Amino acid sequence: MNRRDFLRGAMIGAAATMLPGSASVVLGKRRPHLKGGSILDLPPAHAPIDHVVVVMMENRSFDHYLGWLGSDEAYLEAGRKAYGRRFAVDANPAQQYPMPDGTPVDTYHLTTGPETNPFRGCPFGDPGHGWDAGRAQRDRGFLADGSDNDAFALGYYTADDLPFYAALARRFTIFDRYHCSVLGPTYPNREYLHSAQSGGLKSNLFPPEAGYPAGFDWPTIWDKLTAAMVPARYYFSDLPVTAFWGARLNGISVPVARYFEDAAAGTLPNVTFVDPRFLGDGETDEHPLGDVRAGQRFVSEVVKAFVESPHWQRGVMFLTYDEWGGFFDHVPPPTMRDDRASDLDEDNFGQAGFRVPTRMLSPYARPGFVDHELYDHTSILRFIEWRFLGAPPHGPGRKQRNWWLTSRDRYANNIGFSLRPRRPDPEVDLPEATVDTSPGCSAEGSGLVAVERPVSDLERGFREGFFERMGYGAVGR
Repeated sequence: MNRRDFLRGAMIGAAATMLPGSASVVLGKRRPHLKGGSILDLPPAHAPIDHVVVVMMENRSFDHYLGWLGSDEAYLEAGRKAYGRRFAVDANPAQQYPMPDGTPVDTYHLTTGPETNPFRGCPFGDPGHGWDAGRAQRDRGFLADGSDNDAFALGYYTADDLPFYAALARRFTIFDRYHCSVLGPTYPNREYLHSAQSGGLKSNLFPPEAGYPAGFDWPTIWDKLTAAMVPARYYFSDLPVTAFWGARLNGISVPVARYFEDAAAGTLPNVTFVDPRFLGDGETDEHPLGDVRAGQRFVSEVVKAFVESPHWQRGVMFLTYDEWGGFFDHVPPPTMRDDRASDLDEDNFGQAGFRVPTRMLSPYARPGFVDHELYDHTSILRFIEWRFLGAPPHGPGRKQRNWWLTSRDRYANNIGFSLRPRRPDPEVDLPEATVDTSPGCSAEGSGLVAVERPVSDLERGFREGFFERMGYGAVGR
C-alpha cells in the first residue's frame, strides 16, 4: 500500500475537519490557588528543591504521545478522586485533517497501522517541522500543502506501546498546555531552552553560518548560573548543544557517562541538563526515523539514576521535547511575549509551537496531576531563576534585579507552580523500559521498506567538524 492509497483508505471518517488556529496569550499573571499550596509560596532558599535536572528529547507532540490519557478511565477516575470531579486532561488522539484536495483523513494508532516498523516510521519520511511548514500546519492542517507531511504525521502511540512513559505520566505531573518555544525546528527551540532566544534565527544554522565564527555571543542560563556561583553542568551523549556558544561553555559540558557517576556519588550540581545521543545506530533522541523505544530506554536510565541518588529527596526532573516534530496536535499554538515579537507572522518569534509531552518528576510533584497553566521551554528557566537567581515567583519583577535573559523568560509562567511545598512522596515504583529496538530503516535483509536515513543538521555539523572547531575534541560515534 502506497502513501496516497493509505491516506485515501479506511482511515477516512465522517468527523468534522479540525483546523488549528493561533491563540494570543499573555504570560506572567498570578496563578489560581492550589489546594495544599505551591512551592512558589515559599522563599526560594526555603524551598525543598536543591537539584534540578532537565532532559530534552526530540520531535514529538502531546497528542501523538499522550493523547491516550484523555480516554484512560482509570487515570481520570484516580484524578477525580484525588483532585475533584472537575479533573480533566486536554488530550485526544482521535482527530481528522484534510489532504490538499479536501479529502478528510483520520489519525491512527501507529502499531496497528500499515507500518512495517511503527516505532521508527520506516515507510515514511521525517514530518515537516520547519518555520514555514509549522505555519502551514497551524493554518490549514497537518496534511495541507506546505506542511511537508505524509500519513506518518497523523500516527499516535498508546500506553501499551511506551509503557515506561505511560507510567511516568500516571505517577507524576504532566502539563497539557506546555508548548515548544517557537513554531520552528530543533535548533531555535533548543537555543530557547539554553538562552530564552534564538538570536533571531529561524532555521538550523550553525553559528559560523549565521555570522558567529566563534559561537553565539548572547548570554545563556549557564552564564547567569556561573556568575551567581551556582554549580551547574551540561551532560551530552555525543554532540554538545552548548558548542553553539563556542568555547566559553566548555567548562560546564561533560560526557553523559559522568552524569551516572555523579548521580551515584551524590555529586550532581544544582542545575543539570542531560541530552540523548543524536547520531548513528545508537541514536536515543527519538527523532524519526530512530526507534522511540531506544529513547524511552535512555530516559529510564537517566530517571533511575536520579531517583536512586541522594539528590532525589530534594530534587525535580523535567522531561520534555524540543519541538513537535510535525506530528499532529489539536491545541492551537499560542503567542507569547518576546523581544522579537512581530505583527508580521513570518517574523514573529512570539509565535510558540505546538504542544510537546512534558512531565515533571519529584517527591514534591502531585501524583497523577495535570497542570493546565501555559508554559514553554523558558518556563523551566524561570523556575531555575526563581530558585537560584533571585527571580520573583510570578511576574516580571523589578528592572533593577536583572535575573532574566530576555523578555520571554522574564514574563514566562514558572513551571514549578504545582510542586507541593510539603509532604513529599519519595516512593517510586516504575516498570523497566523495554530494551527491544528494531533494525534501522535501510537495514538489508530485515524485510523493512528501504528508506534512506535522513542526515540531521546535528549530524551534518559533526561531519563538517563544527564541534571540533568549537573546542570539543573528537565527539560523535
